[in-house]
Formats: sequence, C-alpha cells, structure tokens
Amino acid sequence: MRITLNVLQKMAQEGNKITMLTCYDASFAALLEAAGVESLLIGDSLGMVLQGHESTLPVTLRDMVYHTSCVAKGAKRAFIIGDMPFGTFQLSPQDAFRNAAEVMAAGANMVKIEGGKPMLETIEFLTRRGIPVCGHLGLTPQSVHQLGGYRVQGKGDAAAQLMLEEAKLLEQAGAGMIVLEAVPSLLARDITAALRVPTIGIGAGVECSGQVLVLHDMLDIYPGKKAKFVKNYMRLAGTIQGAVEMYVKEVKARTYPGPEHSFSG
Repeated sequence: MRITLNVLQKMAQEGNKITMLTCYDASFAALLEAAGVESLLIGDSLGMVLQGHESTLPVTLRDMVYHTSCVAKGAKRAFIIGDMPFGTFQLSPQDAFRNAAEVMAAGANMVKIEGGKPMLETIEFLTRRGIPVCGHLGLTPQSVHQLGGYRVQGKGDAAAQLMLEEAKLLEQAGAGMIVLEAVPSLLARDITAALRVPTIGIGAGVECSGQVLVLHDMLDIYPGKKAKFVKNYMRLAGTIQGAVEMYVKEVKARTYPGPEHSFSG
C-alpha cells in the first residue's frame, strides 16, 4: 500500500524521522524503496546531475513529467513528490494548476513549489483544487542568481523571523510539507516546532521532521563540488544498496545530519 501524506504527517507528529532522497528513474525508485526510503523527490536537480547544466533553471515541464512517470513505474509504496520547474508556477495560479496537473497525472502524489509569500495565493489555489503542495524555503535553487549564489539563508534575527513567518503562512495556505534548505539548525528547529506539518531538511540540522539529499551527491556520483551538508555514504558502505540503507538508519537514529553537516545562525 502506498505511503500517504497523512502517514508522513503522523510520523512527524510521533517523532519518527522521515527519509527522502531524490530519484529520477524506475530502477533507482525500486532500489530506494526496498532500502526503506519513505519518500522520493523527482527534483529539478536532474538538470545538474543528469543533464549537465550549471543550475536547475533549464529544466522543463516535459522533463519533470517524463522522470516522474519513470519513478512512478518503479515505486509501488513510496510517497512521490514532483518538483515544479522554473517558470511553470510563478506567472499565475491558473498556469500553476495546469502544469501541476500534468505532474500529478504522471504519477506524483504531491508537487513542490519554491518560494515564500509570493507563492501563497498559488499554494492555496492548488490545494483547494486537490493538488497537495510541498513548500520550499531557505536556499531556493531556482532563485540562485537573485540570492547571489548558493548561500545559507535565514542568518540573523530579522531574516530568521521572516522565514519563520513565511513557514507559518505556507502552512496556513495549505502546504502539507515544507523543505528547508541551507538554513541554520536552530532556526529549522524553531520552524519545525511551530508547524503541524512535516519539515524536510537539507542542510538544516537534525531537528527537522525528516531529511533529503540529492542521490547523486550521497553516492558520490556527481563530479561537482559538494555542499557542506552532503555525506558520502558510498565511501562508507561500498554498495549502493548499503549506502542507502545506512542513510536511512542514520536519519532514523538522528545521527545524520551531525554538527559538521549543519549551519549556525
């Protein structure tokens, strides 16, 4: 039976850590699911790790629909989240719905949208019409040029308060989950405590409801520079299956991420 959003929300409420990894094809979907990963994210990170681009910006809706369909064919139990690529949700809620419907029809159980206050109307529009939405705050890769690079977000009292307020607003608008990327660990802790919905951290400390990593980073496949929060599980385990199982075990045991993978405010 497929894991649902209600199951993940209940896990978070009970303190049972959620495990998530990015995934882009049917074979890896089956492998990750068998290793115990509860949720698979078809991330627009595919633009970098699969297509060789310098950022996620060139990824198209067609790319996301194709890879979501592939993952859905391989995963029989995991909860599937599809990223909404750059330019497919920013113009209007109506456009966002039309594009999100394609990702959902391809097999996603939820779509992920980057951004805070400007996305509230869109998130409410989608969720009122039956499309579950995962928010994304902190380092939002689609805004990398505006942010001035891949930098930690939410540092300092004013920035932290703004992000906390935005997280609450996303939840009020209907977001059923929120990814926190490259956020000081104490801020991520406070956001998680303030919300009823799960938070999924990537470089946001151990106090989030769950963790996600880019698959090609934790397996040391991607040749580019790795972020501070990435742990090379392939070097530790020696096999792909073993690496994923170790990741799941460490997230569940709260030993990943450690202080060395986290940021201060």
